[in-house]
Amino acid sequence: MRVHICAVGRLRSGPERALIDDYLTRFDRTGRALGLGPCTLHEVEDKKGGGMKAEAALLDRALPAGAVIVALDERGKLLSSPEFSDKLAGWRDMGRGDLAFVIGGADGIDPALRARADFKLSFGKMVWPHMLARVMLAEQLYRAASILANSPYHRV
Repeated sequence: MRVHICAVGRLRSGPERALIDDYLTRFDRTGRALGLGPCTLHEVEDKKGGGMKAEAALLDRALPAGAVIVALDERGKLLSSPEFSDKLAGWRDMGRGDLAFVIGGADGIDPALRARADFKLSFGKMVWPHMLARVMLAEQLYRAASILANSPYHRV
């Protein structure tokens, strides 16, 4: 199952980019044998300042047809890392070809796009900067693959 991170904003070089690249490389290596990956980052940018609706249109174009859509949203469901890995494995085992995580911009995800999501995931009640949310998601993808591979990265 191919994984996509569809996010508003361009991530420049720096510590966040280095962390994302590292975790996604680890995810791709670990997930390959498990039928997970590769993971592709799709960055969109609303240069005209159209707000959430314009960002949603750009994100919509980045979503693969037929993908499971997961919106990152503070109102979403809280999952433990093992529960998240089970969720990924479930979508994979259902034969879903693509899984797309949607990360909105500074104002969040347009309500219409959020409503279309198959699942809404929360990293907690706090609001996280969208660039940091990418790092957290990349790490959790790697952690989920590690859990499914029974590697010692995730310790209970």
